[in-house]
Amino acid sequence: MANQFYDPGESRAAKVNDLFAAIARRYDLLNDLQSFGLHRRWKRRVVALAAPQPGERALDLCCGTGDIAFALAANGTEVTGLDFSEPMLDVARQRQLPHAARRAPQFQQGDALALPYPAASFDIVTIGYGLRNLADCDAGLREMARVLKPGGRLVVLEFGQPPNALWRAVYYAHLRISVPLVGLLFCGNSQAYAYILESLKHYPGQLAVAAKLRGLNFSEVRGVNLLGGAMSIHYARKPAQ
Repeated sequence: MANQFYDPGESRAAKVNDLFAAIARRYDLLNDLQSFGLHRRWKRRVVALAAPQPGERALDLCCGTGDIAFALAANGTEVTGLDFSEPMLDVARQRQLPHAARRAPQFQQGDALALPYPAASFDIVTIGYGLRNLADCDAGLREMARVLKPGGRLVVLEFGQPPNALWRAVYYAHLRISVPLVGLLFCGNSQAYAYILESLKHYPGQLAVAAKLRGLNFSEVRGVNLLGGAMSIHYARKPAQ
C-alpha cells in the first residue's frame, strides 16, 4: 500500500509539509524513542565536524525543532535555521525563548530548493534528516553549494542504506514494523513513520550522495557510516577561490 505522505511527483513538497504538520508536537519524543536517544549523539558529531567558530555564520537547513541550530549557536556562531514547516518552526521558536538573553538561532520559513540568501553567505551549512525529503536532491545540493562561502563546510546527517545485505534486511524490517508502531502509539499515526522506509527506498544512498558532492566540485568529501550504515554523515568543503 502506498504511503499517504510519499509522492514522487509534483505533490512531494506538499505531502512532506503535511507529514511534519502531523508530527511536529511529538517529533522530539519520537526521535528519542525510535533511535534510543542516539540521534542526539549523531547531531553532536555533525556539529563537531562543522567546527563552528565564534563570529561565523551558519545555516541549518530543514532545521525542524532546532537541535543542530541550537548546538551551533552554543559555539558563538550566528545561526539561521530554515524549514518548510511552520508547525516545526513553532516548536523551535518556543525552545528559543529561554535562550533569548544570549545569541540564539533565528528561525525562518523557506524552501531549501530556492534559498532566500545571496551567494557565499555562510561559513557552514548543515542539514539533518532533510536531504531525503527534498523533491529534488540535486537542486538542493546546488543551493547549498551556492550559499556557502569559498572554503565553507557542508555537513549532512541522513538515514543510510547499509551495505551489508543481512543488516540491511534487519534494519528495513525495523523501519517497516517497529518504527510505525511507535508512531501509532505515541503520535496516533503509523503512516507518518512508515514514510521513513518509503522515502529511503527512493534515496540515492551514501555512495551516490558523495559522488554528487564531488560533481559539484566540493573537496575533502568524506562520509561516516553510523550503525553499520543505517545512518550516515557527509562532510565536504567548498573550494577556496
